Amino acid sequence: MNVNNTQKNLECLGCALANQDLFVHVVYEDEFVCCILDHDPFNEGHGLILPKKHFRYVDEFDPQTAIAIMNASQLLSKAIKKLYNPDGITICQNGGTIDELSHYHMHVVPRYENQSFARFYTEESWSNDDLKNKLLTTRNELTKKIAEVL
Repeated sequence: MNVNNTQKNLECLGCALANQDLFVHVVYEDEFVCCILDHDPFNEGHGLILPKKHFRYVDEFDPQTAIAIMNASQLLSKAIKKLYNPDGITICQNGGTIDELSHYHMHVVPRYENQSFARFYTEESWSNDDLKNKLLTTRNELTKKIAEVL
C-alpha cells in the first residue's frame, strides 16, 4: 500500500483495521472484507467483519460488498458453531459516526444459555483478560476451522 493510502486509512480506525495498517488478528479475508477477532471479546471467537472500502452505513454498500459481508457472517457462524458449540450466535452491526470506528462493522458473537447480552451494550468492562491473553490461539484455531468449512 502506498503512503498516501496508509495515511488515509489511519484517519479512519475501521479502514486501518480492515486493511491491516494496524495489528489485527485476521481470521478470514477476501477482496471486499477483512474478518478479525475483537480485541475486547465478549466470548471466545467474537469477531468483526469490516469492509475494506470505507463505508459508514449499510445502505452505502455496493452489491459486491453487501454479498461479501453476508457470506463472511455465514462462514464465521459455521466455524464458530463447530469450534465452540455455542447455544446461539448474535450478529449485530454498527455504522455511522457514533461508533468508535467511524466505519461500518458487523459483530459475530458466540452466545451461551443464561448469559445476559445486555452487558454488551454498556460501557462497563467485563472480566475477559483470559480471552484477551489467548487471542493468538483463538485466531489460529478459528482460522483453521474456517478453512475446513470453506
